[in-house]
Amino acid sequence: MAKYHIKTGDEVQVIAGKDKGKTGKVLQIFTEKDRIVVEGINLMKKHMRARGSDQKGQILELSAPMHISNVMLIDPSTKKPTRVKMEVKEGKKVRVAKKTGTIL
Repeated sequence: MAKYHIKTGDEVQVIAGKDKGKTGKVLQIFTEKDRIVVEGINLMKKHMRARGSDQKGQILELSAPMHISNVMLIDPSTKKPTRVKMEVKEGKKVRVAKKTGTIL
């Protein structure tokens, strides 16, 4: 298990920055830079040049990486952001929501 409390596929809420309050699904985690990519959050525009005569140039909107400390995991039972603690249950390390105690 990674050193982070968030995994790919988790639902998170942004707690700081221009997209504060928005929620989305984690697409990628860059552990070496402590950054994550959240679907539909921190959008940037990338200008793509036409490659050959058959393809047109275009402007793409992509989700840019943001720091992992700017997001908080959403508790599936209450749909609200919560802190996460690690517990050992039946010999396995599991993530537990601090507010409700449910296993994530």
